[in-house]
Amino acid sequence: MSSESQVRDSVLTALQNLIEVVAQLRNPDGGCPWDLAQTAESLIPYIIEEAYEAIDAIQSNDQNAIAEELGDLLLQVVLQAQIAQENRHFSLEEVAQGITEKLIRRHPHVFGNVEVNSAEEVSQNWEQIKAKEKGENPGEAQLLSNKLRRYARTLPPLTSAMKISKKAAASGFEWENIEGVWEKFNEELAEFKEALVTSDKAHQQAELGDLLFTIINLARWYELDPSKALQGTNHRFIQRLSMMEACAEHPLATYTIEELEALWQQAKSKIDNS
Repeated sequence: MSSESQVRDSVLTALQNLIEVVAQLRNPDGGCPWDLAQTAESLIPYIIEEAYEAIDAIQSNDQNAIAEELGDLLLQVVLQAQIAQENRHFSLEEVAQGITEKLIRRHPHVFGNVEVNSAEEVSQNWEQIKAKEKGENPGEAQLLSNKLRRYARTLPPLTSAMKISKKAAASGFEWENIEGVWEKFNEELAEFKEALVTSDKAHQQAELGDLLFTIINLARWYELDPSKALQGTNHRFIQRLSMMEACAEHPLATYTIEELEALWQQAKSKIDNS
């Protein structure tokens, strides 16, 4: 047996073991009460959480953490397929077969006779094949609104906003200069402040969304990544809070706001000077 065959068999054995463990967890006879209580819908938050934890591990370049988090993400796929199979909807085999066939269809330059000269041509072919699979005519597939609607439906809000902003700008929906974006920001900020005083929650939410979208556009103009920026702020906040707790002599909830501010500045100074 070749080393390649041994690796393949080892991988298949590991996957089969995982499938069997998940099946036992979902077995009404001796299974886990928590796993048995789950539905496809109840597991949605865990899919999102595990995906973000995998991203965090990849960004940290911690190979052990990456392997662990990818395993957690794989578990969510197997769990969803197990629940679907129990309800006689589809199986993990169909999931794997479906994505395999899709990859072959959408890479005719690898598995067929199509020739491409760039990654851009690959992307164009992918979109054309995808549109054909979904029964869309070429004109519908190229409509900007259809592309943007897909981003809004499938991506996290911050990521989709940046994608929508970039695609819209590339199609001509763009300010002439950065001053125009700042003017829009000040306009949206004023409208948000007014809505907080005069409007209901729905209108306030809408104005907040407009303000956030304008900030996304500012980030695009300055070539900044809003997701990374917010993630960095989250990490810094937690780091400073941890330092505050280390400096505090009793629980933070027992301090006054003035005392908390002093602790915050102390923690910030220690971190900045470390």
